[in-house]
Amino acid sequence: MSIWADICADKSLQDLPYKIETNRFDQIVMSPASAWHSDYQGEIGFTLKRLMPEGRILSEAAIQTTDGIKVADVAWISRERFAPHRREANLPVAPEICVEVVSPGNHRFEVTDKVRLYFASGAEEVWMCDREGRMEFFLRDGDGPVPHSRLCPDFPSRIEWE
Repeated sequence: MSIWADICADKSLQDLPYKIETNRFDQIVMSPASAWHSDYQGEIGFTLKRLMPEGRILSEAAIQTTDGIKVADVAWISRERFAPHRREANLPVAPEICVEVVSPGNHRFEVTDKVRLYFASGAEEVWMCDREGRMEFFLRDGDGPVPHSRLCPDFPSRIEWE
């Protein structure tokens, strides 16, 4: 059993109001959750499912990276990529789209590092959503943000709160 599977099975770590990840030393790193963060996660997942119904939407997707397990807030993964791993504790390959809802406490280097780690693990796109709902789209073969997603070009550039 992997260390991540042990962490997931640890009853003392279940139902915490935190997102748990690990670093390259298998140390647990926790981030507090907030209502606005969860709201954006839900809206992003719902919109992705509506626009790309042929894939699966994952929330809190645990992904093996070269710096431990990182957890994408929302992810879109094709059924073909997901099928061999759907019963595993974590994904050994990143979903095609990994989305991070960036909290005010996230440092820019932390966010930039996650983009790099998701791409190194196989993601094709990484999206960032800020506290105001503004989306940034990064492509695997790009140098910086682009105006829209290549895989889901109809995804809005802003998540509106209604």
